Amino acid sequence: MNSGSEWVLQIDALFVAHRTQLRRVAFKILGDWDRADDVIHDAYLKIRDCSDNKSEVKQPIAYLFQTVRNMAIDQYRRSMFELGLFDSEEEGLLVPDKLRTPDIYLMHSQSLNLVMVALGELPERTRRVFELYRLEGYTQRMIAEEFQISVSLVNILIHTAIRHCKEALSNRL
Repeated sequence: MNSGSEWVLQIDALFVAHRTQLRRVAFKILGDWDRADDVIHDAYLKIRDCSDNKSEVKQPIAYLFQTVRNMAIDQYRRSMFELGLFDSEEEGLLVPDKLRTPDIYLMHSQSLNLVMVALGELPERTRRVFELYRLEGYTQRMIAEEFQISVSLVNILIHTAIRHCKEALSNRL
């Protein structure tokens, strides 16, 4: 094997002829076909571009399989190392969320229903002012301009609605 172009042609032919076996070797180590494909692609690039030991390679096919095997082992070790690093973060996912238990969810749902009923009991203008302010993000000045009322009246209507909702919630207890 003298020239670089002969080396490239030989490696290309070997990769094409033995791709399935190389893929299987990497898969046995990694357990994932996509990662096995990545490894054999990386091995191909590494072997094709190596310039220092082309003349020393006596059995290119064995060299090819050994390179794929070594790179697959490196990839496996790297993924196990990364998995160990991030285990502690994932452990927190198994902790139950105390705010999402069925009884808490039911309590919040009942409270929301009470607030909706309480808002329905309010005069139309008071309810609408509250909705614009709390739900739609309008400023008090914007609401005052829309209803052609003073900003202080908007403030009073918002506090009236809030007080009415609080009373409805406290009467539940």
